[in-house]
Amino acid sequence: MAGRLLTSLAHAEAELGNSRFGLRLLDEAAELLTADDRGVLLQQRALILMRAGRSAEAVALFDRAVPLLGHGRHCEVLARTLLNRAVLHLTAGRVGPAREDLGHCRRLAGRHGLPLVAAKALHNLGCCDHLAGDIPAALSAFELAEDAYRQWGAGFLPVLRLDRARALLAAGLAIEAGAELDGVQELFRRQRLSQDHAEAELTRAVAALLAGDPAAARRWAGRAQRRFLRRGNQAWAALAELLRLRAAAARPAAGAAAARPAARAAAAAELADRLVALGLPIDAELAGWLSVRALVAAGRPAEAADRAATLPARPTYSLELRLVGRLGRAELALAGGRRSAAFTQLRAGLATLQEHRSRFGSLDLQVGVASLGVELAEVGLAAALDAGSPRLVFDWVERARAQAFRIRPVRPPPDPQVAEALAELRQLRWVSRQAELTGGREPAALRRCAELERLIRARSWQVRGTGRSSAVTGLRAVATELDQDGKAMVTYASHRGQLIALVVRAGQARLFRLAGYAAVAESTQRLLSDLDALAGRRLPARMESVIMRSLASQLDALARDLVAPVAAALGDGELVLAPTMALASLPWGLLPPLAGRPVSVVPSASSWLSARRAARAEPASPPGPAVLVAGPGLPNAAPEIRELARIYPGGRQLVGAEATVGAVTGLLDGASVAHLATHGHHDRENVLFSRLDLADGPLMAYDVQQLAVPPRLAVLSACDVGRSVVRPGDELLGFTAALLYTGTPTVIAGVSRVPDEAAVPVMTAFHRARVAGAGPARALAEATQARPLTPFVCFGEG
Repeated sequence: MAGRLLTSLAHAEAELGNSRFGLRLLDEAAELLTADDRGVLLQQRALILMRAGRSAEAVALFDRAVPLLGHGRHCEVLARTLLNRAVLHLTAGRVGPAREDLGHCRRLAGRHGLPLVAAKALHNLGCCDHLAGDIPAALSAFELAEDAYRQWGAGFLPVLRLDRARALLAAGLAIEAGAELDGVQELFRRQRLSQDHAEAELTRAVAALLAGDPAAARRWAGRAQRRFLRRGNQAWAALAELLRLRAAAARPAAGAAAARPAARAAAAAELADRLVALGLPIDAELAGWLSVRALVAAGRPAEAADRAATLPARPTYSLELRLVGRLGRAELALAGGRRSAAFTQLRAGLATLQEHRSRFGSLDLQVGVASLGVELAEVGLAAALDAGSPRLVFDWVERARAQAFRIRPVRPPPDPQVAEALAELRQLRWVSRQAELTGGREPAALRRCAELERLIRARSWQVRGTGRSSAVTGLRAVATELDQDGKAMVTYASHRGQLIALVVRAGQARLFRLAGYAAVAESTQRLLSDLDALAGRRLPARMESVIMRSLASQLDALARDLVAPVAAALGDGELVLAPTMALASLPWGLLPPLAGRPVSVVPSASSWLSARRAARAEPASPPGPAVLVAGPGLPNAAPEIRELARIYPGGRQLVGAEATVGAVTGLLDGASVAHLATHGHHDRENVLFSRLDLADGPLMAYDVQQLAVPPRLAVLSACDVGRSVVRPGDELLGFTAALLYTGTPTVIAGVSRVPDEAAVPVMTAFHRARVAGAGPARALAEATQARPLTPFVCFGEG
């Protein structure tokens, strides 16, 4: 009995950070325990060594303990030993042995009635999926484990949330991961789990680095490192040190000289050797590539090449290591003047990332993963610009932007839990909207809405992708397609704070360097604010005059910075524009040089070409009739729909109480034209829940992704639902973007508030021109001539 008490006390002391004392207590216990308990003692010693970061010693002891525990009365201890050994295998990147141990552990737990151990095994199988790159499977396993923990061991939920945050980081969702981690640190502190607390701090540092805040990353990593060192955990302290070096490399101190990267190179090389000795080969290789890149930055390419030659060229599960290796080899090649070899490495890195993206069925994850390839894209674009080749610049812009459009959309399988959450969310949104209209608020309903949106998003993350994506479009194919209709395309991009424009017309491509991005983005925001201020309200004459002068000033500035430098290369045909970042929400047709000119705005040249081909393709079945919808709360919506019904005599009208979510989505599937005159809400904080108000609640961007056959033309005639949130890699999220992702070739929408009195005449003129044979972009250009400040944009094929 005394020996077993000492064994339990040893574990408790170790968890409080007293690992050495815990091991001494086990030495005393060894004198008191019988031979039958030798396996128990070995696994307990291994566990303390494991939590102290002495992984190699711990694995060796677990290996000795397993056969001893396999005979006799210690089935539960054996299951826990297999579980802990699996965790060590995972830490070292050995997914196969980890799965084997976890499978054995689950079988034992099932046979001997150990539901909590079974839940832990399932949890760690999710970690195996994460390490193998199958994020949807990992998140699904975590959800099942969470249900079991709630029943059998709620104290383990914080550790599960930590691992879920790590999986979200592997999909590029740094903000979501950060929020998850911020919620668990206090729980670890209360439970006095210093190791888990430090791991959460270190993972928070990773989230900060991915979100573009290296200063915060250094602070979090420093806190974690100090906590690990207090526990005597040298391995995890070394991992925290690695993160601090990565954060320092992301943004060196102002005025740092070449010695700074040289010092980082030396520190990273020393750390790599230490990580090898600690049994962490993958992290050691990451440190090695950090050293190589620092030597290149220090202008010492020969030393960098020598160091790179010492790094193992072996397959690895680690996506991060594969991407960093490609990036390091590319920078080394560029330093040696081998641009072609650098492009080969960078293309391979982005192809690896696209393969990873294609495993996700969730648009959220497909878009988020772009943040993992930002450096690869930046280095490729810089090298293409240095070469001065428009073809190379086009190639790199297309490889690096809006890559989620290359993934074939996945329609999620029916999910009763999501269906129930959506129904509740719609009802609560309707309740909140009614309160807003009467000047009140429903804070409890809004809080519940946020909870439901989180649940729906989390369930969507578990949907698997097809594993397939389309090829990157080449310049020749785009030029050929443009020439068929005498169109010109302008692709805008930003590099090191400066805008560039690539004009493709008449089979030729020309490159232009434009103004600084920051000034153009500010003008765009001011323009949108001015348009919002003017829409649908009577203003004092003096205020209106001030706003009009400001608006004219912003339009002139944007025309000067974005259009004037390229005007001579554009010809006089229709334009296709692929903007970048804030320019995605610019009402291009309002710029004086573009007034009256057909303009289509697209995420990328590749997405435009795909939309053109989709629009030409013969549908599997004839398109359905036009769908004309008037939502609640818009006085002119019903008259607008009645006017359009004269243009589409066979169209289906849904007005008033008939315009429910179910009725509208049922008719949208396969529609030739979908015109929705409804209030809209662009939700910047949760973009997939941007929405249109219908009679019984909102139609959300999430809903349109469920359409089997999206409408061929969608028109959103009210509010600002043409706006998008632009993520790294110029990936778009929003209501209009959701329609484009789903496969609607063309969407007409406003990027600022639409004046009520303008919608009916502009939309009537648009649809008349469309029925008369004009393409959507030309029809919109003609329709807005009489209303020059109407902020409608033609998105997509045009």
